[in-house]
Amino acid sequence: MRYTSLAALDRVGSRQLVRTSGIAVRTAAATCLLAVAGCAGDGPSIPENALPSDPEATLETQVLFANLKSLAPDYVLFGHQDALAYGVKWKVEEGRSDVKDVAGSHPAVFGWELGDLELGEAENLDDVNFENMKRWIKQGYEAGGVITISWHMNNPVSGGNAWDTTRAVYAILPGGERHELYRTWLDAFAEFAGDLRTDDGRPIPVIFRPFHEHSGSWFWWGGANVTDDEYVELWRFTVDYLRDEKGLHNLLWAYSTDVFTDEAHYLEHYPGHEYVDVLGYDDYRALSTEESVPLMTARLKTLVELAEESGKLPALTETGLEGVGVPNWWTGRLLEAIETDSASRRISYALVWRNANEADIPGHHFGPYAGHPSAPDFVQFAEDPFVLLLDELPDLYRQSGGREE
Repeated sequence: MRYTSLAALDRVGSRQLVRTSGIAVRTAAATCLLAVAGCAGDGPSIPENALPSDPEATLETQVLFANLKSLAPDYVLFGHQDALAYGVKWKVEEGRSDVKDVAGSHPAVFGWELGDLELGEAENLDDVNFENMKRWIKQGYEAGGVITISWHMNNPVSGGNAWDTTRAVYAILPGGERHELYRTWLDAFAEFAGDLRTDDGRPIPVIFRPFHEHSGSWFWWGGANVTDDEYVELWRFTVDYLRDEKGLHNLLWAYSTDVFTDEAHYLEHYPGHEYVDVLGYDDYRALSTEESVPLMTARLKTLVELAEESGKLPALTETGLEGVGVPNWWTGRLLEAIETDSASRRISYALVWRNANEADIPGHHFGPYAGHPSAPDFVQFAEDPFVLLLDELPDLYRQSGGREE
């Protein structure tokens, strides 16, 4: 039975919770799997407009995609990067997260990072051991959470890190001088992703977000460092290779820009509907001041409208304010930006970046932690009926309906 490794605790507060499939959900939320898959094994099939781009996507991947779509606009899932690995005042304590320390539950979405996997390292660029990461991914999934993975790949031409903006995309495309090297990097990813399985061998669904923030020029794959055609070819080759040659059918592909001005700007590098499942964007700017909060609302509105037109999932794939120096940032800025507009509130999830350990990088945290001045406001944020943490999720992976296998 699932929901064992990070079993949710009953929460004390004003919200009424019920138990369904071993996990706490709000009475207002569907206590079965949501309308998409019904409450029994013979429930209705997933509609065509709620299917991911991969025609051979695993059933649980299909169902996750459909249910994330059906939760909006009533709920938004809250996510945190590296939540189970460390916090501001601790490292590698099983079952702990800073979010849980503050609000009594882990986040609903668990973000992870693969930078340095391509180099054969045992740890990623933030010193998270990859074997531990696999275990935590499995735990997060078994507890009913959503897994998303980013990858700050090192520069394949210069050998520098992801922020080395030496032009490189041209070199790893088919026929390029570093193409074979890039294939070995994808092989390393395929091996990592292939290990993400349940005890009975089922692949764990993952929202994979490569080549993110490409509307900016700070990564070698973005902005002035790549042409539109190069980016599109790189994206399509990566999907085709991992999906068709390596047989990974548990991935939902997230196209994720940095801030953008309009639809045309957002879609400048878009590789096509058949290669994308999630339309996301990262925004660390709009919530830095109270006056700029409406900018995020407007961008989310554009994102949602584009996603709904194309049958994709809209998401705020990264956000935050380093140090969270505004005591009411959670309700007064993040929640305000998302919930204000009837369109912006239809995003599927919002993820804030990591809480680096203070011994490593003092002040580099984007989530709450116990004792921080914003912690009481985060509790209020988490208790809002619109926001879902892990212990409030319906079963997003119930296997009923979907494509014929």
